[in-house]
Amino acid sequence: MKLPAIEGIIRRRILVNYRVAPDAMQAQLPSLFRPKLQQGFAIGGICLIRLEQIRPRGMPALMGMSSENAAHRIAVLWEDENGKTREGVYIPRRDTNSRLSRLAGGRLFPGEHHAAKFEINDDGGNVQFAMRSEDGETAVEVRGSEADRLPVTSAFRTLAEASDFFKAGSLGYSATSNGTRLDGMTLETATWQVRPLYVQHVQSSFFSDAARFPDGSVTFDCALIMRDIGHEWRSAPCLCL
Repeated sequence: MKLPAIEGIIRRRILVNYRVAPDAMQAQLPSLFRPKLQQGFAIGGICLIRLEQIRPRGMPALMGMSSENAAHRIAVLWEDENGKTREGVYIPRRDTNSRLSRLAGGRLFPGEHHAAKFEINDDGGNVQFAMRSEDGETAVEVRGSEADRLPVTSAFRTLAEASDFFKAGSLGYSATSNGTRLDGMTLETATWQVRPLYVQHVQSSFFSDAARFPDGSVTFDCALIMRDIGHEWRSAPCLCL
């Protein structure tokens, strides 16, 4: 039995984004997906998100939980059973510091999670973030500060273009351990406002893995940050593989 909706506050959400050669990205996707392109590049990244007051919709906020989370994600397109093109994100891995999320993920709500440790220093303008999974498979480091514009090297020509691209990725499908289905979840936000995050340092074990992405096939593109947004997570129908 899946809960119908989970609500809470996105206290901080950082989208760390990479541009990737489409053929290299396709190799990381289930066959039903293809990369969504921006200026000829596939776009992947990591969503680093602090959630607060998380609880089933209708319960008091004081009963909610907080957690730090990281989700590796790839912007994708696919055709549904009616032949209509859909868009969203494929999530090959989720990590969290919440024991409840690990126990309930894939059972009470979509998305299996791995255990991870997080170290974060966030003063509201500058952010230092480090995450390491307990199984040793995944590590992320980001150090940056809020800015007024995207890097000139970004595949996104304007902040509005980047905002629209990622806003369209509200439907996510997560890999599961049995390999026969993808768990679906939709994010609905009360508002949507992103700011650029100027990045002084970034390291991702996933995107720096040459076995996944051959030399020259992946480059850091940009980072965006959101703060203090009411939201709901809703279950979406699973996809069979």
